[in-house]
Amino acid sequence: MRLKIHHVTRYRFETPVTFALQQIRKTPKGTAAQTVRDWSTRVVGGRKELSFEDHHNNVLELISYERNATEVEIISEGTVDLIETHGVIGRHRGPAPLWLYETTTPRTEARSGVRKLLRGIDESQPLEALHALSERIRNEIAYEIGASDAGWSAEDAIEAGRGVCQDHAHVFIACARKLGIPARYVSGYLMLDMQTAQDAMHAWAEAHVEGLGWVGFDISNGISPDTRYVRVATGLDYSDAAPVSGTRIGGGDERLEVQIDVAQQ
Repeated sequence: MRLKIHHVTRYRFETPVTFALQQIRKTPKGTAAQTVRDWSTRVVGGRKELSFEDHHNNVLELISYERNATEVEIISEGTVDLIETHGVIGRHRGPAPLWLYETTTPRTEARSGVRKLLRGIDESQPLEALHALSERIRNEIAYEIGASDAGWSAEDAIEAGRGVCQDHAHVFIACARKLGIPARYVSGYLMLDMQTAQDAMHAWAEAHVEGLGWVGFDISNGISPDTRYVRVATGLDYSDAAPVSGTRIGGGDERLEVQIDVAQQ
């Protein structure tokens, strides 16, 4: 399947921005099952300083703003070819070692909520255990748009009993690592069945299963990723894979608009 993606991030500031640098993670990864045919990033009201791959094999683009900018627009677009693998990504690729993905972060700390979710999960068959875990999380934590805060941890979402795809991924990762299974956060694009326009990227998780390698789990939708999913960035949690992160001086209050179109070409 070939997907066409158009992603616009637009900032409007109350007062001029004196200085700003942002890291952009919007470029899809090239893998055996995912071929990036073409991809470009344009900046209106700023410029792209450089591009590089981090230790998670994410493509990062460093963006600076024009001095005294009051509006900045970042346009990323391109086409990606995908092959069906039923969620199996395959062997681990460095430079980050596999054991790194067993590391606990503040967002994926396992406490009483995680331990409760894991009760009764049969650890003897890791793949079956992970599918059962995904289903349990989906049943226990209701998907509600706007129900959570961006800074929530896995335990916050478990306690609240609700969240979004980011929260589902963090809970799954915390549980998998508690079982001793390497797990990582994934951000990317998802082609929806009934519409092409969206206002946010999607998030899911991957776990490393012996004999298969990395396997994807979209807890929010109850499936393993197929050819509608485009992998963009991975990491220990959201902070490593966020579409945009950075710092600025000035600007006052900001208005953020995100427009994403994903369609089969």
